[in-house]
Amino acid sequence: MRKILFASGLALFLIAPTVYSQDKDDKKEMKMKEMKMKDPKVKTGDPMKIMPNGPQPDWAPNIDPQMLAVIEQFQSYENPSFKGATGFQYRNIKLPANAVMDILHQTGVKPTESKVDISHKILPVGEEGVLVRMYKPKNTENESLPVIVYYHGGGWVIADLDTYEASPMALAEKANAIVISVAYRQGPENKFPTAHEDSFNAYKWVVENTTEIGGNPNMIATAGESAGGNLAVAVAMMARDRGVKLPVHIVSVYPIADGDIESPSYEKYASAVPLNKGFMKWFFDHYVPDWSTNNDPLINLIDADLSGLPATTIINAEIDPLENEGMVLAEKMKAAGIDVERKMYEGVTHEFFGMSAVLDQAVDAQKFAADRLMKTFKK
Repeated sequence: MRKILFASGLALFLIAPTVYSQDKDDKKEMKMKEMKMKDPKVKTGDPMKIMPNGPQPDWAPNIDPQMLAVIEQFQSYENPSFKGATGFQYRNIKLPANAVMDILHQTGVKPTESKVDISHKILPVGEEGVLVRMYKPKNTENESLPVIVYYHGGGWVIADLDTYEASPMALAEKANAIVISVAYRQGPENKFPTAHEDSFNAYKWVVENTTEIGGNPNMIATAGESAGGNLAVAVAMMARDRGVKLPVHIVSVYPIADGDIESPSYEKYASAVPLNKGFMKWFFDHYVPDWSTNNDPLINLIDADLSGLPATTIINAEIDPLENEGMVLAEKMKAAGIDVERKMYEGVTHEFFGMSAVLDQAVDAQKFAADRLMKTFKK
């Protein structure tokens, strides 16, 4: 009898781990199903009618519904934390631009035919040459068009020409201009001022070779977003200081304009998505390692000599750590006698500008930028 009981106990002991393991797997599968059910689902064939599935987040209680739908899609990618990540690793995560493309795919909307021709060129400048992507409005072969030299965002560390393609393409279409998007080198492999020098060298080449690309040498502007918004202003300053022809206009979208991570908007949106206080510190650490003590005017635009710069358009998002410095930059430019106009869009986050396919605020922001550019081009 004891042998039978022992045998039964041994059998139960051997079976128990299997049962426990199976139960654990079942719970894991159920959890995965629940998570999948919570993923954002687009329930419309019209991308401009996208709506969020969850409540407004604590960090943005007034966020625009369209914007929140994009943020939900972006958060569904479950990117790893930037903390401890290298620049190379983080260049391969999914970004807000991917969220817009996935939403469009879910709506079933077919891509509209592009109104621009796209080409590439390696400019023979700097140490290695600089790759640029050119967007030229179709059927304008015999026209002398304005030129916009555009700089993408990504904290001088991540993102690329593809990530930010929507913005230069929109500017080319809406402003009827050739847009030159610059693939500058990034940190931490290439620290400050590498991206700035690449950006300036590309601009200088455009100034000296405008007619070669079908552009009007008297109508050259700079534009950019985030880190690129900084570059758009910094390149104009470099042109002024190095005796190169100034751009006729600057479009600076939510620019990095100083290194103050204790500003009111940094504190208010310390946990915002997709950009927050910690992420900005990570960007600075990778591109400007001594950023907390470095007061270089190419980074700290708001304390720089801004005199003599051309007409400038500044666009900000409300839910963005960089909102305050955009406001201060506009004030400093006005004090320096510059024709500057700033527009802050409520309820949207950093990166909204290129989202005109799904976001009404982006449609308006792109029109605002294009209208300001064309007003200058017509002078």
